[in-house]
Amino acid sequence: MFKKSLFQSVAATLVGMTVGSSATAEESHSQTHYSEDTQKSFAGPSDLFTGEVQVDIVFPSNESAHYSGAYVTFSPGARTAWHEHPAGQHMVVTQGTALTGTRDGHVIKLHEGEAVWCPPDLDHWHGTTPDAPMKHFVVTASKDGENVIWKEKVSNEDYEKALAKVE
Repeated sequence: MFKKSLFQSVAATLVGMTVGSSATAEESHSQTHYSEDTQKSFAGPSDLFTGEVQVDIVFPSNESAHYSGAYVTFSPGARTAWHEHPAGQHMVVTQGTALTGTRDGHVIKLHEGEAVWCPPDLDHWHGTTPDAPMKHFVVTASKDGENVIWKEKVSNEDYEKALAKVE
């Protein structure tokens, strides 16, 4: 079982700094602007994703708001490894069609503009269909400094079973 924070640990490893360091604020009581050129982007690491995945951080968590946001773009057939979110996650599909599945075999197919709430501590994966890319926006909450707990990769067999349920 991996204990990594997708939006902090992986970004820190891949870009050499924490996600929050890109923010600029004149003082602690002013608004914080995250300009496009300061946001971190990175390829999803192969031990956590199957296929090509691009993560584009939009905003990090902070001392007041214990949630972060990112766009995640999946190439056709790409998917996450099994994982859970200790404080839950909202996912909104912005382009294409998404799939999300749970250990009990339940699979949801989401289209552009649709959203799903993944409650805390539910093992799941998300990705796309084999024939088209997909992009979603996620808002992921943190609990005790963790926003994701990574597990093993979704097998091709489990992915094929999921496809059969929704097609």
